[in-house]
Amino acid sequence: MKSKRKYKLALPALTIIIIAAILIELISLAQYRYTHQILENELDHRATTEMSMKALRVRGILKSNERMMRNYQWSIQSQLGSPGAPERIQSILRRIVSTNSDVVGSFVAFTPNYFSEYGRLCELVAYRREDSIIVKQVAGPNHDYTKSDFYRLAVEKQASTWSDPYIDKDASGVKVTTYSMPITDSAGEIIGALGLDLSTKGIIDTINTRHDFPSTYHLLLTEDGQLISKLDSLNWKFGDAHQIVELINDSTAHHELSSDGRSCVITFKDNSDNSLGYIYHANMMGKPHWQMVMVCYDDELFIKLNDLRRNFVLMMLGFFSLLGIIMYLFYRNMRHLNDSRLQQERTNSELRIAQGIQSEMLPEHPISRPEVDISGSQVTALEVGGDLYDYFVRDEKLYFCIGDVSGKGVPSSLVMAVVHSLFRSMSLHDSNPAHIIQSINKNVSEGNKTSMFVTLFVGVLDLPTGRLRYCNAGHDAPLIIHDEVKKLPVNANLPVGVIHDFKYSQQQETLPSGSTLFLYTDGLTEAADETHKLYGLDRIISTAQECLEQGMTSPEELMGAMHFAVTSYVGTATQSDDLTMLTLNYRHPQETIVLHESITLPNDVHKVPELNHFIQSVSQRLNLGSSLSSQLMLAVEEAVVNVMNYAYPIGTQGDVNITANCTDKDIKIIITDGGKAFDPTTTNKADTTLNAEERPIGGLGILLVQQLMDTINYERTDDKNVLTLKKSYQSSNDKKKD
Repeated sequence: MKSKRKYKLALPALTIIIIAAILIELISLAQYRYTHQILENELDHRATTEMSMKALRVRGILKSNERMMRNYQWSIQSQLGSPGAPERIQSILRRIVSTNSDVVGSFVAFTPNYFSEYGRLCELVAYRREDSIIVKQVAGPNHDYTKSDFYRLAVEKQASTWSDPYIDKDASGVKVTTYSMPITDSAGEIIGALGLDLSTKGIIDTINTRHDFPSTYHLLLTEDGQLISKLDSLNWKFGDAHQIVELINDSTAHHELSSDGRSCVITFKDNSDNSLGYIYHANMMGKPHWQMVMVCYDDELFIKLNDLRRNFVLMMLGFFSLLGIIMYLFYRNMRHLNDSRLQQERTNSELRIAQGIQSEMLPEHPISRPEVDISGSQVTALEVGGDLYDYFVRDEKLYFCIGDVSGKGVPSSLVMAVVHSLFRSMSLHDSNPAHIIQSINKNVSEGNKTSMFVTLFVGVLDLPTGRLRYCNAGHDAPLIIHDEVKKLPVNANLPVGVIHDFKYSQQQETLPSGSTLFLYTDGLTEAADETHKLYGLDRIISTAQECLEQGMTSPEELMGAMHFAVTSYVGTATQSDDLTMLTLNYRHPQETIVLHESITLPNDVHKVPELNHFIQSVSQRLNLGSSLSSQLMLAVEEAVVNVMNYAYPIGTQGDVNITANCTDKDIKIIITDGGKAFDPTTTNKADTTLNAEERPIGGLGILLVQQLMDTINYERTDDKNVLTLKKSYQSSNDKKKD
């Protein structure tokens, strides 16, 4: 009878479990169909975005080579008319080929009888053959280049063009595309054509990287629909790539062209398994008029969704099966006390794990640099706490924060972890403290049903100048310790998590050299003794003043003294709140300037040769090697050309000042302009939101500068953009010692 009673008690619970499982499955099925429809609608947008990105990369490669050839055009023109000009031009052609592994050849085809020593025709070429570069004169009876398209377009029509790809016999059968441009003498007369042969393999490799789906691939077609090239290593799911080209060129497909006449989508099925595929096709803007093709497949689009649904069903089956077993055991054994004990042990274990995770989220080591020392400490009242602090250095700026989550225990620790992660994420892309807190506030406020809030202080210290930009969200004002102890002026902003669209304000101070900034949470001011009297701000200032008088201004000394003082005051009273301190000591960097030169140019890219001459002069005076000099010139040119092209509105005259401040160890190039505010260090590496006309190379330029220079620092000062490029080098005295 007792056993039957247990089964009767368990039956309603099992019925509820079964009904719940059915309802969850129905909801899951409806959600699956809805999500499937959304993904299907998003496929067109994703394909268009990816093709735009790939087209932008192709355009970037071509534009980069065009820009390189324009630079070398000036070098070749400067050699004309000088003794030994052909040999010097051949040396320049060799350098063009050696600069880029994708360049398989370069040439200068002169007008007839320009160099009489070579006869009527003279074409100087350099091309790559295995591991060597061959330079020679190839014109002759069997090679009349004056009849070729590249020569006629450059010399007769004075046009710079890219040819359709073809097989280059001199480059061991590599498929190349030729870029040709007219070249003139000092009088402005056209004396021939300058160009290069670029391998299409690098272009195809570039557009077939980082796909959303494994079998997705891209093709390039010429304007008349001929296949340029494809990767031999691709695993074609739907037959040969030429089948795709035939579908695109088939007249029956053109009825699906979009209204702009540039792009279309072709739907087809595989004959072997009837799998659905999509061919996205668009004409690239600008010259050359190539066509971009993207092929992707329906089953791969939804594979993750199908896997998710299958895993969800299995998880639900496992979950409800386990729940049924637990319910059955519960009613059979009635082990309430044992279950409570197990649950308590599990909770304690999770708290210990959470405490370890929380500790690992804090900075592992203090930062000690010539400009700044920073360190923090935290003592939690419970196993896990709601206080946080963090700091790191990026682009010659120190990012730091300190915060206090309302409440205690696990809920506060979870919010603390979220805020900590958001600070790291936002600070990697933005250097404005107000923007960082605003983004954190928006994320924390959404779905904040518990009405928890966070007091937060975020600071960004520019290490070269000592300029501190900060934003306070209801946190205690930090102390500045220098000649005296005083509070840092802070605006009365609301804490994070109260109002999702609250506008936070940024403030600014310049820290004197040798000053110390002391930040803390209210666990310090509200520490109470046995009589519940608080430690208070006055005692904090008094302790800081004693440290100043005794010269104890390093982070470790100041926090040690503060911790000793508050511990002595509290005595045996129980700690009621988390106590967190963060201290930084700033020292203005001491530098001995060995070279200070500057030049001011208008926002005209035709002035780039003057810029290059300026950088070359600086390099020579510092005895830089050719490799470092080339890196410096390339990085500065990329940054300055970007300012010339985009800092000022189209048609507006503006200046760009380039200053070289050089010590015996470092080179600092400071680029200043009065254009619109723009921080290149926070942009994406490749910006696909802009079309090719607005920014042909997207974010690839700043990526190049970051790779060539040691550090890049941006500041907006006095309504001017100030971009500082820093590169370390070995002085001439050090070289002699070596």
